[in-house]
Amino acid sequence: MDITILGSGTSHGIPMIGCRCPVCTSSDPKNNRTRASVLVAYDGRHVLIDTTFDLRVQAVAAGLDRLDAVLFTHHHADHVCGFDELRRFCNLQKRSIPCYGNRQTMEHLHMMFPYVQTSDSPATFEIPAVSFNVVSEPFDLFGRTVTPVPVRHGRWDCLGYRFGRFAYVTDVNEIPDSSMELLEGLDVLILGALRHRPHPTHFTVAESLEVVRRLRPRRTYFTNICHDLDHAATNAMLPEGVAMGYDGLRLTARDEQDT
Repeated sequence: MDITILGSGTSHGIPMIGCRCPVCTSSDPKNNRTRASVLVAYDGRHVLIDTTFDLRVQAVAAGLDRLDAVLFTHHHADHVCGFDELRRFCNLQKRSIPCYGNRQTMEHLHMMFPYVQTSDSPATFEIPAVSFNVVSEPFDLFGRTVTPVPVRHGRWDCLGYRFGRFAYVTDVNEIPDSSMELLEGLDVLILGALRHRPHPTHFTVAESLEVVRRLRPRRTYFTNICHDLDHAATNAMLPEGVAMGYDGLRLTARDEQDT
């Protein structure tokens, strides 16, 4: 399967409004970070994780003109407020798009966007046409098993997702042991690592490296990165097999049945 990091930044994005720090004013394009999101492609299907504020820009940059499903990690604004951009994909495809997440996220989306058409409504495709699906156990998505991975983001329950030997876990400061078991044997892990300084709802770089040490995925890429971390300087201090993610990075991982 093919994976594209559409966005690797935090809720502010980088550069941040009104900031003149070295990262926000950097000439390195890998320091330009839209809000965290990823695209997973397999068997001609495109599955998006989170609809960020920047979805339109991300889709245009990636040449994306089709979406078959959307998975949501949680309902915070930077992960859902591009939801209305789904109307363009609905219009192009002339069909509704299934959306998946935990119960709290699905309920919040329904409240935040009450005008959307659900799958049993007559669809004009001029507004988002979706179905809301609550998930807590592994489920089939176009012939592949997707496993929700429960994690904690401060006081909020969030989901990571595993496809075959790839997993995505973004806004997180605690991974229960039961969820760590769901993340074993990975080719590729994309994991949130906000900064070096402690944060009440996000892993630091050191905390994320401890998760990597325990799970030992073949490759790990950090995401949800704030302006404290310069791309090149941070990359230089990371151990072998771990790297900074960046907007537009394309990766591949095996399906579970592959050897």
